[in-house]
Amino acid sequence: MSHVMDRPIGTRWWRATPWAHSGMVIGAITLALIVLFHFFASPERSVRLKRTSVIVATVERGVFHDFVPLRAKVVALNSVYLDALEGGRVEKILAQAGDRVSENQPLVILTNTELELDVLEREGRLIESITQLQSYETQLEQNRIANQKALADIEYQVTRLRRSLARRKALVSRALEPVETQESVQDELDHYLQVEPLQADSNRKQEELRVRQLPQIQGQLEKLHEDLRITHGKLDNLVVRAPITGRLTSLDLKVGENRNRGDRFAEITPETGSKLEARVDEYYLGRVRAGQAAEMETLDMDSTPKNWRLVVARVYPEVKGGTFTVDLTFSGPVPDGLLPGQALQGKLEVGADRSATVLPSGAFLEITGGRWVFILDKDGRSAHRLDVGLGRRTADQVEVLANLSPGDRVIVSDYTGLERTQRIDFEP
Repeated sequence: MSHVMDRPIGTRWWRATPWAHSGMVIGAITLALIVLFHFFASPERSVRLKRTSVIVATVERGVFHDFVPLRAKVVALNSVYLDALEGGRVEKILAQAGDRVSENQPLVILTNTELELDVLEREGRLIESITQLQSYETQLEQNRIANQKALADIEYQVTRLRRSLARRKALVSRALEPVETQESVQDELDHYLQVEPLQADSNRKQEELRVRQLPQIQGQLEKLHEDLRITHGKLDNLVVRAPITGRLTSLDLKVGENRNRGDRFAEITPETGSKLEARVDEYYLGRVRAGQAAEMETLDMDSTPKNWRLVVARVYPEVKGGTFTVDLTFSGPVPDGLLPGQALQGKLEVGADRSATVLPSGAFLEITGGRWVFILDKDGRSAHRLDVGLGRRTADQVEVLANLSPGDRVIVSDYTGLERTQRIDFEP
């Protein structure tokens, strides 16, 4: 016997009534709109902060002082570096940093046994070469004298034989002497008369050769003597001397240490004056030129501040670490007692003062770059983000160009963490 179980059969969604279809479509559209809203809408983001955690400044109408704050370092106007011409062991140190030294004054004595032996060997070879050249020069002179003596002897024999021949002829004519004696004298005279032009020609050619060789020998001798002087100079270089008169500002040496050729020993500052070297933010690179005025402050003995006028002497356009370097020189009197490395505070004028709407500078510029700020509402209970236009800036002021008016209150403290915030509510 079979049992039949009945079960209800529901209506499929596609067979539902039209009003049910409409409800499902509306629900799907609503859900999609909610999703799109959350993904693409930009609702106002807000945070709550304590009023005391921010710094507020007021926009004002005043004078914009266009300057750059400077922290400069005193450096010598000229410096001379002292490097080792020869290496060796530091034997003696004859001066210390801070001493005033004179030109050619010994500062350091080095020892170098290997160099000394090398110099002695080279010196021996050079002296041997010089001796050989001098001997050859002496030999040329001796040959010249010998040739002249030989020619003089031939001329003497010619004169003697002519006189003897004249006497022999007279004796032969009177039959007092045989003809053979006259002929013998004649033959000897003829021999010397033939030899005389040969010796004279030989003397002339050897003299021409000697005259050509002497300048070459002298040139070689001078070069050898110069090489000998340079060789001796290598030993002289073991005594390090001051190249100029000035103050020895640094000397990094210790007795007993070994130093190589070319190592830097010291720095000497001649008494030619001082200049200031300052690093300036790269933001001002296009606005700083040689000839611009600057001002530095020093303290007198009684701690009274005193200002000094300077001028930009040189701008180095290379940017390192977000800054570039400028050199400044004093345009008037130079303060007494300035020391190399001393730091001074001052300012560099990059433009003339002018009337403008200004806002005090603050840390907010690092985040916003001057493109937007948080401005307080009238009741002071909240602040909202506002796009603005800011122009020139200094360490104290920012020039306002657009969207801010005198009397507006702006948060000028750090905006870190508020980059995407649109509204700030202050806790009571």
